[in-house]
Amino acid sequence: MDNTLITIIFNSLGLRYLLNLISVFIVFRFIYFKNYKNTDLFLTFFGFNSIIFFISFMLNKVEISTGAGFGLFAVFSVLRYRTEGIGVKDMTYLFLSISIGLLTAIGPSDGIEISLFCFLIILLTLIIENSILGKKEASKIIVYDSLDFINESQKQELVDELKRKTGIEIHRISVDNIDYLKDSCTITIYYYEK
Repeated sequence: MDNTLITIIFNSLGLRYLLNLISVFIVFRFIYFKNYKNTDLFLTFFGFNSIIFFISFMLNKVEISTGAGFGLFAVFSVLRYRTEGIGVKDMTYLFLSISIGLLTAIGPSDGIEISLFCFLIILLTLIIENSILGKKEASKIIVYDSLDFINESQKQELVDELKRKTGIEIHRISVDNIDYLKDSCTITIYYYEK
């Protein structure tokens, strides 16, 4: 097949958007959902991805520079919802969603190169999320109804008490808030997922 014909076909909106959707679907269905069992942000992930894709694709057709495309990317990537806090991992996945949309919309006209970049993003996300590089640490925030062991010198006793009460093999903790009026504190416990 002629190289010019490949370029013309891949510059079409439909094929680029199809590659975009397939890539985002793989990341969110087979990596994000598998690890977090959460569908609450699927609309956000797919919505941001599609908006970024279509805006970038259209602006790319009117001779916008790559720098302006990345400026648009930066504007959308710093958006945060003010009504509800989004966790760091969810923000990272939102960033991935935006990145894939931008990459597939204004990437090089060679379809193989864009497909390779999408594959590398998916592969890297899969490797990191499946703890191939090391143990996967998780955390939980708990309200502890006693101030008996919050002294730094009694930290090990506190960890042992929390292990006994939660049944979780905790490897570290951080005391976040202390409420002397209610005789309680907020503690973040850290443990490795099995």
